[in-house]
Amino acid sequence: MAVSSGLLALVGLVSPMLIAFSMMGSDPQLRRDLFKRAFTFNGLSTPYVLTTCFLMLGSILLAQSISLLFGHSPDQFSFAETTSFSFGLFPAWFLLFLAPVFEELAWHTYGTDCLRARFNLLTTSLIFGVFWVIWHMPLAFIKDYYHSNVVVTGWVYSLNFAISLFPFVILMNWLYFKTNRNILVPIIFHITAGLFNELFQTHPDSKVIQTVLLLVLSLYLIHKERLFFFDRAVPGREKA
Repeated sequence: MAVSSGLLALVGLVSPMLIAFSMMGSDPQLRRDLFKRAFTFNGLSTPYVLTTCFLMLGSILLAQSISLLFGHSPDQFSFAETTSFSFGLFPAWFLLFLAPVFEELAWHTYGTDCLRARFNLLTTSLIFGVFWVIWHMPLAFIKDYYHSNVVVTGWVYSLNFAISLFPFVILMNWLYFKTNRNILVPIIFHITAGLFNELFQTHPDSKVIQTVLLLVLSLYLIHKERLFFFDRAVPGREKA
């Protein structure tokens, strides 16, 4: 059962990327755009590189520090001996790197850009946040998988996971368009989100605090860069 569920989950993980590539394959302009943006360091500057690599680490460490004020143990800062979930035949640590690559090669090669062509950045991010909540729901029914383990911990933490996707998507898309739609950026940002939340013995309450911190940061950026989030023009994209 674990083997079959793991294989099905892997098929589901790879499918959006294959569909996105097949849709782009028939359009020469989309192919050129993809090759120009894939696995390149163009458009990267030090502040955005540092934010991409370390924002999620900083937010979980700050959240754990704040949780100490509410009586939680400093043991949270110890490295976890094992991951909080399993993935059938595949090591969980392998999935933490594999899933972001496959997902972002779908979402940020085709999916996000299609939405952004029709909506401003904030609306695009909110729509995609709703989609991502729905996308992750079936994973809650896979035994010992991360999302099913979250459900077991209680509805508060399940709701927190769903809410956390919105600031995560807003921040990821902000970085993505700030770096001229560099595909490496959302891949790395996505990897760090999973990796650093598994690296420590983090209490679930700290993840709730982390969500609050990321929401505050997202709202600050939306307020500070209103034109960037509400303008219909797409930064970093050439007109046909």
